[in-house]
Amino acid sequence: MAKIKKSFFCQHCGYESVKWLGQCPSCGQWNTFVEEVIDKGSDKTDWKNYVPGTDRTNKVISLHDIVSNEEKRLATRDAELNRVLGGGIVSGSLVLVAGEPGIGKSTLFLQCGLQFTNTKVLYISGEESEQQIKMRADRLTANSNATTNENFFLLTETSTQTIFQEIKKLKPQLVIVDSVQTLQSPVIDASAGSISQIKECAAEFQRYAKETGTPVFLIGHITKEGSIAGPKILEHMVDVVLQFEGDRHYAYRILRTFKNRFGSTSELGIYEMTDVGMRGVANPSEILITQKEEQLSGTAIAATIEGVRPLLIEVQSLVTQSVYGTPQRTASGFDLRRLQLLLAVLEKRGGFHFGVKDVFLNIAGGIKVEDPSIDLAVLCSLLSSYEDVPLGQAICFAGEVGLSGEIRAVNKIDQRIAEAEKLGFEKIIVSKYNQSLKNLSRFNIEVICMGRVEEVYQYLF
Repeated sequence: MAKIKKSFFCQHCGYESVKWLGQCPSCGQWNTFVEEVIDKGSDKTDWKNYVPGTDRTNKVISLHDIVSNEEKRLATRDAELNRVLGGGIVSGSLVLVAGEPGIGKSTLFLQCGLQFTNTKVLYISGEESEQQIKMRADRLTANSNATTNENFFLLTETSTQTIFQEIKKLKPQLVIVDSVQTLQSPVIDASAGSISQIKECAAEFQRYAKETGTPVFLIGHITKEGSIAGPKILEHMVDVVLQFEGDRHYAYRILRTFKNRFGSTSELGIYEMTDVGMRGVANPSEILITQKEEQLSGTAIAATIEGVRPLLIEVQSLVTQSVYGTPQRTASGFDLRRLQLLLAVLEKRGGFHFGVKDVFLNIAGGIKVEDPSIDLAVLCSLLSSYEDVPLGQAICFAGEVGLSGEIRAVNKIDQRIAEAEKLGFEKIIVSKYNQSLKNLSRFNIEVICMGRVEEVYQYLF
């Protein structure tokens, strides 16, 4: 009998060591090393007999001998999912999808599998029984006029050896695994969800996807800090990393791309959770802007870009007199350090005394924005609440604010202006340093070009 091999793994980052360590040399965490069996020896070759395509032998080939073909993509009926994947599902791709419990990961991909027409889909679940999944599928298709995929197959199993036996019989065209943390390989003598099990199971599905050209979706868990559970190498192994964001107590969800070998990494899809599943939102600007009957101070509209999609979002601010010794600074959906920077610019360049004020900032709709082009809207929202004077409902902003108080140019300004015009805005304030703003007569919206924060304040107030 072969010797059993053991190793120590950091449960935080996946660092491997031959002996126990108090502090992880990789991530610096203390007391995170756990011993795991990584090789039982006698069972090592059994599972390989069931992995389709593992009998293929690879050989050295010249780069010039490889014929470059266009990537074959499997288009889904979900336009938002197609967008974040870069145009559809690429053959042989391995996609990791992570999100909080109850946010809708299983619902979205069960719905996606049921909507295919001529594609054989295998849905593998290690968390739910057949009856639970059947009940959810009935709910998703109850009020749908579309026909349900007759080639949709279900397998409730956690052993990868059994899974690959069934895959070899069925030969599916798409595999969905819910979730990778529940899988267990017979090669590793460790509990499901451990570092070594996650690495081995993901490696087996990666080998299967690349050898057979079958796309695989791995649904994953996240930790309490918000990062994807398991070793960091899991994100390096897969081709695409998607993450669900948004509060599960709200109806809207955001599917964001963090890594994509076949498309842009700055795309996002917006969904609305309904009683019949996830519904893609075609025009997210309408849901991100609150419909109000009266004008309120502290509200400004920003024109931002997420990937290739222009969005108009609402920035809300509240500036009040501080009743404690140290003024509070709270930001939701916006970088707190960026907010402090903009407050310092207003204090230094404009002479506004925000040092004795509590400042609260919120991006409406639960969306998180990293685009610096919303700086001008944040700044005008703060000034509106400071002066208690509402801004006009027909005006929006697009510009980055520098430390000296100048309004810097932003990219794709034409798309931002066109989106504001489409939604009925009458004015948009942008930087006068944008080089592409040569012919403003082609827009039916009034484009106001300014270069300093002081000019904007004088124009608005």
